[in-house]
Amino acid sequence: MNFDLTPEQEQLRDAVRSLGRRYGHEYFVARAKAGEPTTELWREAGRLGYLGVNIPAEYGGGGGGITELAIVCEELAAAGCPLLLLVVSPAIAATVINKHGTDEQRKRYLPGMADGSLKIVFAITEPEAGSNFHRLGTVARREGSGWSLSGRKCFISGVDEAPYVLVVARTEDARTGKLAPALFVVPTDAPGLTRSKLDLEIVSPENQWLLYLDDVRLPADALVGDVDSGLPALFSGLNPERITVAAMGAGTGRYAIERASAYTASRQVWGRPVGAHQGVSHPLAHAAVQVELARLMISKAAALYDAGRDVEAGVAANMAKYASAEAAALAVDTAVQVHGGNGMTTEYGVATLLGSVRAARIAPVSREMILNFVAQHVLHQPRSY
Repeated sequence: MNFDLTPEQEQLRDAVRSLGRRYGHEYFVARAKAGEPTTELWREAGRLGYLGVNIPAEYGGGGGGITELAIVCEELAAAGCPLLLLVVSPAIAATVINKHGTDEQRKRYLPGMADGSLKIVFAITEPEAGSNFHRLGTVARREGSGWSLSGRKCFISGVDEAPYVLVVARTEDARTGKLAPALFVVPTDAPGLTRSKLDLEIVSPENQWLLYLDDVRLPADALVGDVDSGLPALFSGLNPERITVAAMGAGTGRYAIERASAYTASRQVWGRPVGAHQGVSHPLAHAAVQVELARLMISKAAALYDAGRDVEAGVAANMAKYASAEAAALAVDTAVQVHGGNGMTTEYGVATLLGSVRAARIAPVSREMILNFVAQHVLHQPRSY
């Protein structure tokens, strides 16, 4: 068993860390509060090849796997400037298109996603169904040689930044009459597709949206792969989603602990650093242990996924996401607490993370649904829902 990164992975980690620190948390917060995306960071990361590390080399990517993309996600977050669209574009959309798209779709979309010039966001969640694809109300119907989509989506990240959105809908199986999931690449300016912004109490440059699809007409080649590949295509994107979200959480936890540790080691009260008190240092040490444990689970999940061991990767990815979300929330809360009043200021750069780490315990899959999954599939308990 080897816990060491390869030399190439170490080089990637060092390079991404250096890039992230050149921008930092102040840049991230300034963009978020101005209502502007982190365009400069995204473009530079794309130019340097970091956004496409998991995309095959034949399409301009780095030829690596989710392990490499998780490194990118973690290190940017550890520098205080996480990129949420790394999860939805290269992790989900690029994986789905690479594994299940047609040759033409791979040639059309993957090169731009590899260099960052193209973003494709992802739309599965619905107001009534959540992420339960068995209950999705967005339906795709045949219209001549093409398709018509109608339905609603909610909490869709970055639609305002992307020319395409990968929409999960349901098609009718002509043989059985049952509805089955299918994925469509939909232009965000397509007639019949409208959106409204969701205002959230989270400091983030990426916006969240409600989408309304009212008889959105699409050509035949908007369908990813074919009607029989919808379910495997959907699942192929969910494990990378969980792993990269977990990596961002671990990076955020590291960032918070680093900021807090520097503060408590230097802040003098009654002639000694506040970190000399176990009431301060022990909670930080506990949070650091939890973050490191989550990082180990993330590494395991990514390694299993890259090895093609999908069933085991599914279990590990869910566990990694759970562990990371809990550890990140603990780390940020602890960092705020040990800063005292300063922890609530923008200047000290930790309270600005409270909203995002709390949201990570809900999305893209809630901690309760992960516990349901583990209880059923690992502990072999009766299904509870």
